[in-house]
This record gives sequence, C-alpha cells and structure tokens, in this order.
Amino acid sequence: MEKEHIMQFFVFEHLPDHLKKVSQPFSEMAEAIVENLPRNPERTVALRKLLEAKDAAVRAVAAK
Repeated sequence: MEKEHIMQFFVFEHLPDHLKKVSQPFSEMAEAIVENLPRNPERTVALRKLLEAKDAAVRAVAAK
C-alpha cells in the first residue's frame, strides 16, 4: 500500500498525555479510512476533514 502523505499529521505519540487522549481516536479513524476505503478524491476529502476535526478538538483542549 502506498503511504498517504496526510497520515503524518495524525501522529500523536509526541503529544502530552491530555492531548494524546484527544488525538488518538482521530488517528485510529484515519488508519481505518486508509485501510478500508478505495483511494480516490473522496477518501482524500474524508481524511482532510478528519484532520480539521482533530486539530479543532486538540485546540479545544489546549485553549487557555
């Protein structure tokens, strides 16, 4: 399977524990999308939108 460029943004191991808990489910979903959906423009959109949602969720927890 060819590696997806966007998957690098779903890595969460480097985050503090309280942000890992938020980020990890998004990473798992991204992996499931790559494993189970055909590679096409709609899969790319799904991954991009999931990344947007992950970023927003992490910011919600990290916000002061």
